[in-house]
Amino acid sequence: MGEKVIELVHLQKQFGDHAVLRDINLSVSKGEVLSIIGASGSGKSTMLRCINKLETPSSGQVLYHGEDICGSAVNLSQYRARVGMVFQSFNLFNNMTALNNCIVGQVSVLKRSREEAEKTAMKYLERVGMAPYINARPSQLSGGQKQRVAIARALAMEPEALLFDEPTSALDPQMVGEVLEVMRNLANEGLTMIVVTHEMAFARDVSTNVVFMADGLICEEGSPNDIFENPQNPKTQEFLSRFLEK
Repeated sequence: MGEKVIELVHLQKQFGDHAVLRDINLSVSKGEVLSIIGASGSGKSTMLRCINKLETPSSGQVLYHGEDICGSAVNLSQYRARVGMVFQSFNLFNNMTALNNCIVGQVSVLKRSREEAEKTAMKYLERVGMAPYINARPSQLSGGQKQRVAIARALAMEPEALLFDEPTSALDPQMVGEVLEVMRNLANEGLTMIVVTHEMAFARDVSTNVVFMADGLICEEGSPNDIFENPQNPKTQEFLSRFLEK
């Protein structure tokens, strides 16, 4: 793989006495699609939130191109423009149209002109199939449409990597496919992606690498083929047996 974009070094996170992440070491290279799987409560989302600095690690490092983003000199807004995030609950501004949701960060963080920001927003709203709905507010959209706007909003910042935190788990089953299709297309275009997901078929078919987490630890990592066809760790085997029976 190419150069390392994000690297976690001895990452730990505790909430009180409870260790949520225990000595996590992981790297993601340019163009890689890393899926993180595991039971609820295994630390997957906390790890993602540490990468985006929504949580501050208790110890260890989060490196972006070799620079520790936990240092005080890091401009978080600029960093988050480079490493975007798509949330489970969309986090759109309810008082703004789909188009303005995709414009506001470009103008405030990237200092783009309104005209340039609008052009960029339109490009990505078209890409996720939401061009007909640019003037709709979130309350007028379905869950799947909201999540596609949220992905367009993240893409409009033209990030180097995108983090997805269970992007389909708040959706009705019939809407999951439209969001996964957008993500599949982004993966095919070579975007660096870290995806926390319960969608095992996506992890198996789209990822370049898969990490299985349990109890705040990385139990196993490898290619989708390694993890899904030949898991070595008993915990991975047990977790996947539930999926593979389906």
